[in-house]
Amino acid sequence: MKTRQIFIVDDDDSVRLSLVQLLSILPDHQVHSFASGDVFLAAAARLDPGCLLLDLHMPGTPGIGVLEAIGPIAERFATIVLTGESDVGTAVQAMKLGAFDFLEKPCDHVRLIAAIESAFSRQAKSIQAVTRRAQALAKINSLSLRERDVLIGLIEGHSNKVIAHDLGISPRTIEIYRAKLMEKLHVRSLSEALGIAFAAGLYSND
Repeated sequence: MKTRQIFIVDDDDSVRLSLVQLLSILPDHQVHSFASGDVFLAAAARLDPGCLLLDLHMPGTPGIGVLEAIGPIAERFATIVLTGESDVGTAVQAMKLGAFDFLEKPCDHVRLIAAIESAFSRQAKSIQAVTRRAQALAKINSLSLRERDVLIGLIEGHSNKVIAHDLGISPRTIEIYRAKLMEKLHVRSLSEALGIAFAAGLYSND
């Protein structure tokens, strides 16, 4: 199993040390700590993907500011925000910015570890979805404009004859474009082609 990375960002030395001691005993997990949001942000671009435990209230850049700053690479960090009882509204704002979960301080250790495991699981699924979409987009982008028009016609459930009429070309030409797009998408069936189109976010023109 690949070592999982956990990043703790909290300006409270005692909280940070306590979390490091607790989480360092987890097998196949490596724990890193940062005393401020600014210190974390300075290193974020070089860090491997992992779970981020993020305090909301810190001097300098607060937790919300950290989430806003890492926006372009946010999918690399499965973020759990740590908040006080009166900060639920801010925690909800953090989740709108991509945080996976929030926990009130002081954190129950069992619940914290369960939240971390859940965040890692959801992150893995998210990364897989992003990868599938990127692969599908690459295939769709390999199509010519006319091949894409034909594919959209197929997405709309139209026959070759109807697509030919809409595009002002012959049904035989549609068959040629259809064969070419299937070849470029590396599929043998229409259902596979549609699956790639939907994964890439390609829908009808309606």
